[in-house]
Amino acid sequence: MIKGIGIDAVELVRIKNIIEQKPKFIPRILTKAELAIFQDLTVKRQIEFLGGRYACKEAFSKAWGTGIGKLGFQDLEILTDRSGAPMVTRSPFTGKVFVTITHTDTIAFAQIILEE
Repeated sequence: MIKGIGIDAVELVRIKNIIEQKPKFIPRILTKAELAIFQDLTVKRQIEFLGGRYACKEAFSKAWGTGIGKLGFQDLEILTDRSGAPMVTRSPFTGKVFVTITHTDTIAFAQIILEE
């Protein structure tokens, strides 16, 4: 049974500006494991990665029904499985979590489905 659906989109130019102007924002959004992946990426991929993870966490908070605030960015972790697909590895939800991330040249999109 579906318990929640969330979607979010982030403009990548906004993420690029944040990376350049407010680097302390990055560890506020990314967990230590996510940050380790982020640091090994090219600048272009860092922008896409941070944008995608930010969109995922916002989408999760919408599916969860609280929005960011009651649920923090560090409460959620999105890593990848062996094939490279994103997967939620930390969240307050105990059921199944389905996640997808996609990018264009200008936007990162994420969708989350929570299922019990």
